[in-house]
Amino acid sequence: MSAPRQVKTWEISASEDSEAETEELRADRSSGDQSEALFPSSATKTRTPSSAPLSPPRPGTSAATPSPARKRRSQEEIEADRQRAKERREARERLRTARAQEKEGRRQEQLRRKEAAERLKTLRPENYIKTLTVCIHPALLQQHGSDLLLDTLAAYEWRLSIESQRLTHSIAWTRDVAQQEDEGEAVLEEEQMLLVLTMADFVDLVVAVNKTLHSDMQEAEAEAGSLLSLLSECLNRDAAKVLTLLVTDSDHSRTNTEHFREETLQSKLGMNNLDIEEVRVYLQLYKNISLVFVDGWQDITDHVCAVTKALSKRPLKLLAEREELPFCVDGSWASGVRVERDGSGLVQVWAKQMEQLNRVSPAVASSVASAYSSPQLLLQAYQSLDREDDRKRLLAGLSVKSEGKERRIGPEISARLYRCFTAQNPELVLD
Repeated sequence: MSAPRQVKTWEISASEDSEAETEELRADRSSGDQSEALFPSSATKTRTPSSAPLSPPRPGTSAATPSPARKRRSQEEIEADRQRAKERREARERLRTARAQEKEGRRQEQLRRKEAAERLKTLRPENYIKTLTVCIHPALLQQHGSDLLLDTLAAYEWRLSIESQRLTHSIAWTRDVAQQEDEGEAVLEEEQMLLVLTMADFVDLVVAVNKTLHSDMQEAEAEAGSLLSLLSECLNRDAAKVLTLLVTDSDHSRTNTEHFREETLQSKLGMNNLDIEEVRVYLQLYKNISLVFVDGWQDITDHVCAVTKALSKRPLKLLAEREELPFCVDGSWASGVRVERDGSGLVQVWAKQMEQLNRVSPAVASSVASAYSSPQLLLQAYQSLDREDDRKRLLAGLSVKSEGKERRIGPEISARLYRCFTAQNPELVLD
């Protein structure tokens, strides 16, 4: 049998125990330092568990620096501040109101300008003619050649209406007038009216007029039931009517209708050209009736077209005539001055008069007006000189200041002004 193993035992001495304890303490300290570096607050709390919390400040004391005592305002100062604040509010309100009014005024002005432009646009002939309607009596369409009038109106694309009127064989015009939005459009009759007469109708009219001119006792009998009576009745209803008689011959085979008309009047009525002119003057002055002799429907068509175009141009012409002339306005304008009752402004007018001449600048005119304040003084200065050459050179030495430079008027302009104000020949050419 083998001998039993001997167990080796180690004896730990006291010095070795102390060294082990020392190593454990070092390890604990190093771990404690690391935790303190990572969590300093917790470490602090751990290290100072017995520290007391901060106590609140005592009453009546302040941690900050005490502010100086605030001065108390008087009642007058408070009221003054309130009044100033009120005035500032009112000023802002007035400014706001003024701006709003100015903005509204600009808007209204733009609206008025827009409406004026629209009205002006509608008054142009190419637009106004679209509101006109040519009204033709149905009896005219029964005459030979009347289709020429219808075809011409259709070619112009003008509005046409075939309807009965007060006078047979008449042609009238109407126009559409814009009303309020809820009222639509109204139709108004134009003053112009044409009446197509045959030679037989014209002879009857001449007989009635001739009786009226030469026999006052038979005036009522002559007009009763005649064409002149119908014309007078129509014109009495509307005094503004302008009636034109178009006299034509129904026989279009004749080449010289004027010669035939003279023969007809002389043979049937025993009247010459002077008598016809007397009838024409009577109709024009007393009845406001014009008399035109035409050869056929081509002339009638041309006359209708001419009247239609004239009616389309009339509104724009009337608008231009109603506007005040620039030199008659109540204030100053771009090329004139206003003359007061005391005479102030006459010197400026005198200078403007000289500026109308060629190559007479405002500076030259002002220089002459400063030396001679009226045309009369200048004429007196001319008359005081004996020689013609001295009169022509009277204004040559006057100085003229223009654009910072000073010069003389010179003999050429001086002679031109002299000829303008002293010449007796209206056909004289100044330049």
